[in-house]
This record gives sequence, structure tokens and C-alpha cells, in this order.
Amino acid sequence: MMSIMHRFLIAGLVLGLALPVAAQAQTAAPASGAADAQGVVAPDETQRLCSLRQNMPGQDEAAQIREREAKTIVLPADGHLLGDWQRGAQVAHSDAAGPAQGGGCYACHRIDRAEATFGTSGPSISRYGLLRDYDDDEIKAAYAKIYNARSKTACSVMPRFGADRILTEQQIKDVLAYLFDPASPVNKP
Repeated sequence: MMSIMHRFLIAGLVLGLALPVAAQAQTAAPASGAADAQGVVAPDETQRLCSLRQNMPGQDEAAQIREREAKTIVLPADGHLLGDWQRGAQVAHSDAAGPAQGGGCYACHRIDRAEATFGTSGPSISRYGLLRDYDDDEIKAAYAKIYNARSKTACSVMPRFGADRILTEQQIKDVLAYLFDPASPVNKP
């Protein structure tokens, strides 16, 4: 049974209303909207439009969203997109809040074929690098998708992990290594 608070949060997201954010999220306001003194984050233009169109914008609006969101992507200054796959596994399988926060990727995706439990609202990303021949362009595309999913899919429900400062640049690199390193369990047949 869904609590009243859950119903309120879902209704607010669907309608694009400003919602209070957790205390720890107030320390760094997400790029997608500015938090006021009470910690209320106003929806940005993309969220407003996606809510208005029930996540189904027209082709022109979708193209405008992808273009706008692509401008938020910041590639690593050192030019390296892959980190440590073992740390990436920890980030992908953790949804803890605070300095050790994770991406909670397992909640929506099947990542490692040996996993007993996984989410199904997102596609399977098992054998991700293997199926893409560990290609550099595919790595860059995956970085962009993780950094800001709406740069690839206009009203994606996947969080904008980099743009909204949910994950650090290093955490994103580590998750990419988890997806693309041939030694990672993700890429085992």
C-alpha cells in the first residue's frame, strides 16, 4: 500500500511541482534547478516540459531537450573516461546517501549475469562493454548517458548523475570501468 507521502511525491513529480529535498542534498544544489532557503528545488525547463508532455514530447521538443541537456555534459579534464571497475561495482550496487553514496544502478538494471536480484525498469547492461567491442566512442556515449541521460533520451527517467551532482566524476569513471573493463564480471559470457 502506498503511503500518502509517496503519493504526494509521485504527484509532484508528474506535475513538475517544486518538492522539498533531503537535508544532505541541500549542501550542493543540483544543476537542474536551484534550491531555495527551505531546500525546495524548482523544476528546470526540461523537467517542466517533460512533466507537461507526460514524458512524451514531440520530435522538435525532444530534439531541443537533448540539445540543451548535452550542453551540461562535462568530460573529464584529464581525458580518461575509465576508472577502477571494482570501485565501480560498489557504486553501481550501492544506494547509500552521503559521501559514500552510490548510483543504485541495480535497482533498474541487470548488470552482472550472476546477480540474483535486479531491477527491470531499465535495460539489461550485462556484457555491456563486450557487446560494444570496448569501443572508445561507445565509452564516451555511455559517459554522456550516465552524466545526463536526457542528452540521449529527452525525458529519460534515469537520473542525471553528473549534471545533478549525484555522483562525482570519479564515481562515473569507475562505473564506466565496471561496464567496459574486460576483467569486470559485467563482461563475462
